[in-house]
This record gives sequence, structure tokens and C-alpha cells, in this order.
Amino acid sequence: MSAAAPPLFDPIGVVGAGAWGTALANAAAAQGRRVLLWARNPDDAAAMRASRQNARHLPGAPLAPTVEPTADLAEMGAARAVLLAVPAQALRSVAEALAIVLKQGVPVVVCAKGIERATGLFMTEIVADLLRGAMPAVLSGPSFAEDVARGLPTAVVLAAPLEPAAEALAKALSSSTFRVYHGTDMRGVEIGGAAKNVLAIAAGIVAGRRLGESAKAALTARGFAELSRFARAYGGRPETLMGLSGLGDLILTCGSAKSRNFAHGFDLGAGMATGQAGAGKLAEGVFTARALVGMAQARGVDMPIATAVDRVLSGDLGIDEAIEALMTRPVKAEG
Repeated sequence: MSAAAPPLFDPIGVVGAGAWGTALANAAAAQGRRVLLWARNPDDAAAMRASRQNARHLPGAPLAPTVEPTADLAEMGAARAVLLAVPAQALRSVAEALAIVLKQGVPVVVCAKGIERATGLFMTEIVADLLRGAMPAVLSGPSFAEDVARGLPTAVVLAAPLEPAAEALAKALSSSTFRVYHGTDMRGVEIGGAAKNVLAIAAGIVAGRRLGESAKAALTARGFAELSRFARAYGGRPETLMGLSGLGDLILTCGSAKSRNFAHGFDLGAGMATGQAGAGKLAEGVFTARALVGMAQARGVDMPIATAVDRVLSGDLGIDEAIEALMTRPVKAEG
């Protein structure tokens, strides 16, 4: 009997040891592959090595045996592919540091869902600019870290510039519980992931204000219309937005209190101050809202829900005023 083929992209580097990065590290290790999991804090890396779990960010989920926590970013020089699982607004600084150690031609898969607030750049644009020899890719879709870590069925999508590369990366990360679809519409995939976070804050506000399930369903549907208009203006494909990274992710984050963005909005709707909402947990939509609205205005895209969220977050508009403004917009045909 012939020996089993070695796993693709061995080792894989995962940059960012939060809950999502840790869950992805375990998913990448499912085929026995060596995985280098980088934590910014050396104490976190040491604790994970000692306890074989990420007690700080993902308690109760043991690290796979082949996951190797480290605080030395230089170790990513050995990686055959890298998953970037750091917060969107921190991706630039991490990419700058990676540029020194990463080998030419290595795929760099963005797993953060956001738009850089200071520049309005998409995450793959930052990777392409700073990691000139790398191949940018993006992974997104309806997925909670806890579900992935527990081995619950989850499906996401990975897009890369070339179909063979996207397919190879998808196969490398897929398992019996973590199914990765593939394609080439990077822009559509990352727009779906970024825009839905802003709309999930709006859905949370509706729930926190106890406006009812009908209102939340209407907001989700109209939010999807906004997301789709924005994506078309920036080159995303309609079929991508109807898939996992658009409609799928929007349904998940607009309907679950496990979503940090929804939870942040819920607290706002319940009357909590912006600085206290979300129990101090990172909600990417808070940072993405201003960039998303500015980019929409630049191309004449009508996004009233996203605009209302941005104005609420900035303190420029009260929640009740925002609701009234949305409900009293001129009556028009749906579209």
C-alpha cells in the first residue's frame, strides 16, 4: 500500500491568536499538517504551549497536537501559506512586519472582515501593496469561532486571483466539518464580510429597542439591498453576494446575539453608551462604518441604513431619530 500524500501547504502559518485565529489553526491542522499560530503577546503564546488551549480567547477548545503557538513572527518564514486573522485595523502593521520574513509567492489569506478606516482600502489591497511577492486571497462566510472549534458543520468561501490557487487552498483547509468553497471574486467576498458587520449593528439596535421580528427581517432584507448595490459599484459579482460571504454571513450576524456586531448594536438599542456597548469586545463594524459610508458616497451608492449606523456611532444622530428618518423616507419601488 502506498503512503498517504503529504498535506498541502505544510506548514501553514496563522497570524493572530484570537478566537478566530485559534479556530482556524485547528481547522488547518485537521489533516495532520503543522500549523504555526502567532500571538502578539509572548505570555499568551507561552500559556497556550503549556496548557494546549487558548484559555483567554477560546476556552474549552484544546489545540490540535500539530498546532505550535509562537510569539516570534520570524517563524512565519517557514510557512507555505499564511492566514491573516488579526483585526482589520491592525492588518497594515502586521503586514509590514511580515514583509521582512515571508517567502516570495506565498499565499496570504485575509481572514479579517473590514475596510481600513484611514484609507478606505480593502484588506487584500493592503496585502498586495505591502507584501509584493505574496498572492493575496480572502476567506469569509457565516462562521463563529466557537462553532468551528467545536467541530460543528460550517461552510465558508475562499477567493484568490487564480482558480487553481483558490481550489488548492480550499482543499487544504477543508475537512468533514469545515467546508471551504472557492472562487476568484475577491472583491465580492471581502465586501460581503465587511459590509454585513455594519448592518448587523443596525439589526442589534432594532432588537435592543424591542422593535419586533418584523422590523428586524425588513432591516436585514433592505440591508442586503444596500450591500448588493455597494458591491456592484466596486466590482463584486451578484452571484458572490447571493452566497456565503454575502447573504449567508448577513443572515448569521443579523440574527444572533453571538455576533459581536449584533451585540454591540443591541446594547446601543437598549440605551447603553457607545463606549460601553459590546462588553468591550471588538466589533469590526464600528470601525468599518465610516469607511463604508464614505466609499458609498464617492460612487453615488444609496446606503441609508449604513449611513444611519455611522451617524449613531459618531453621536451625530440619536437612535429614535435615526429610526424615524429611515421610516419616513420617500415611498418608492423596491429595489
